[in-house]
Amino acid sequence: MSRTGNAASRSCRVPHVVDSPAPLVRRVLHAITGRRGRRRRPVGRYIRWFRRALAGFSAVVLAAGLVLVGWAISLPLPADPAQPQQSVLYYSDGRTVLARVGVVDRIAVPLSRVPVPVRRAVLAAEDRSFYTHGAVSGRGIGRALWSDVTGDGVEGASTITQQYVRNAYLTLDRTVSRKVREIVLAEKLERRYSKDQILGRYLNTIYFGRGAYGIDAAARAYFGVPVDELDTAQGMVLATVIKDPTNFDPAVDPAGARNRWRYVRAGMVSQHWLGVNEAARLRFPATTAPAGTGPVGPAGLIAQQVEWELERHGITAQQLRTGGLRVVTTIDRATQQRTETAVRQEAPAGLAVAVVSVDPRTGGIRAYHGNAKGFGYFDHADAPATPGAAFTPLVLASAFQHGLDRDRLWDGRSPQQFPDRNGVPLYNPGNAQCPRCTIDDAVAHSYGTVLYRVAQATDPVRIVHDVRAAGVAASYAGRPSLVDGPDDPQPALTRPAIALGEYPVSPADLASGYATLGNDGRALARHVVDSVRSSAGGTLYRAAPAGRRAFTAAAVQQTRDVTGRYPTTLANGQAPERVLYRTSVQQQGKRVRSGWAAGVDRGQATVVLVAAGGGRSPASDLAGRLWARIQPGSAPVAPSPPAASAAP
Repeated sequence: MSRTGNAASRSCRVPHVVDSPAPLVRRVLHAITGRRGRRRRPVGRYIRWFRRALAGFSAVVLAAGLVLVGWAISLPLPADPAQPQQSVLYYSDGRTVLARVGVVDRIAVPLSRVPVPVRRAVLAAEDRSFYTHGAVSGRGIGRALWSDVTGDGVEGASTITQQYVRNAYLTLDRTVSRKVREIVLAEKLERRYSKDQILGRYLNTIYFGRGAYGIDAAARAYFGVPVDELDTAQGMVLATVIKDPTNFDPAVDPAGARNRWRYVRAGMVSQHWLGVNEAARLRFPATTAPAGTGPVGPAGLIAQQVEWELERHGITAQQLRTGGLRVVTTIDRATQQRTETAVRQEAPAGLAVAVVSVDPRTGGIRAYHGNAKGFGYFDHADAPATPGAAFTPLVLASAFQHGLDRDRLWDGRSPQQFPDRNGVPLYNPGNAQCPRCTIDDAVAHSYGTVLYRVAQATDPVRIVHDVRAAGVAASYAGRPSLVDGPDDPQPALTRPAIALGEYPVSPADLASGYATLGNDGRALARHVVDSVRSSAGGTLYRAAPAGRRAFTAAAVQQTRDVTGRYPTTLANGQAPERVLYRTSVQQQGKRVRSGWAAGVDRGQATVVLVAAGGGRSPASDLAGRLWARIQPGSAPVAPSPPAASAAP
């Protein structure tokens, strides 16, 4: 063959290979993988499948939309709102009634009697665009989402119409269907009634705290006047409490109430309902002292604790007081009755008495006594006081956790100077001397010079961290706990004096700390509510307390060995168990100012505080006597020596 012919032959084959590579590719793939390549399916087939799927999905959405529209049209708007019902609190057995709460004062007035500035204050607080938007505000939902993101927490997504529907017509079930019903009924309500009519209904049904339902009852509860005599500043106070009737009550949290009041004032200015100069002249008005508006006796403060706890879990005070809820508490009837009987028979009238018993295995409060007067009165069980030597076991558990050697000998001479005491010497009780002192001897005799050195060696900051993890609140009334106050030489500093119990804690928090020791160092969140059911029977809440490790089990056992010198007398004749127990007495001269008794076994932690009041001083052993009568299977014991002091 000629060279020209070969070239022609090659020129004929090359285009074939270039234009049709698929057979060659399939052969290469077959050679590599051992499988024959497959032809790609046409793109058009996938497009047809996509169109069919989209058409099917659209049909389903359209059908669901038609069903939803039909359901919304058929959903009736009740002629009258549901009547408020009392809620019932039960003991832990779920059958025995502990208390009933709700529906105390309810007065309806026409909107014409509510001064215009008062109405505008409510709108500034709850729904500034009420008269311009529909039943549901998309802008309000957007603001609420942004508020959640930024964390300022002042905006709500629900309009006044939605709030009224929720309170007047619906149950408290937290479901998507309930929210949809709320929106549908809100739209229907706005078609049936004018904006003024809806606002009037809202103002007559909303809960303002202090047992007051409706704005006229609220005006009388907070200012002692009917609603038509309210001025602008007073109306702003009532608008302030709507968001949180408990915590925005000026008698409960003055600072929080004033901040919210300023927010309402700024809203009125931004809406041109209040002039800048007039707003600047307004002053926060004085309110009357709250009257008792709930159950009386010790059960009243239990009901108050229930209300506050449920608010933290999203069930409002209004829902509790008007929703006909069934609340099962953790209060054990027998323990509560023993507590009330002991206080009534042992404690003279006028003394401040607090008792809190907690189950270490669950964190549930078994008994609670903060005041004998009832709901709304001062709660001694929830108020911080100086615990003295009763605080020592928590400090010891932290110290053992961080390496305290029980066999180490300490300098327990008295008095001693410490650099952070600004030249004030520290004395042991009775100026007792213990030059070579074990931790056991120091705890048994409350040798403060040794305990001070133990806290120094452990690091007070570590102790604070551990004790807070065990159940002591991080703050009281907005101020950090277990640190020096703003008037001390070094504010926010924790000194080794924490080992002497010089920093105030509440009896309830100390009971949580002891319960943690009784649970081998594992802390469970203290709570008083076990479960909540709606009037229709649906479960709204069930307690599931979170737990965390505060102390190691070994540290707790060493603490129990050092402080567990309280013998329990068991009815079945078994060998007595040595429980962790501690007392303290604070004196001013020879006068007893207060006494504590705190102890825990496997089944219950109990803390008792008795303090001077009504011109009386408690006996030095009164707290221990009360503790012995309240704690199951216990026997009396002499109080611990007084705490270390700055003077002999």
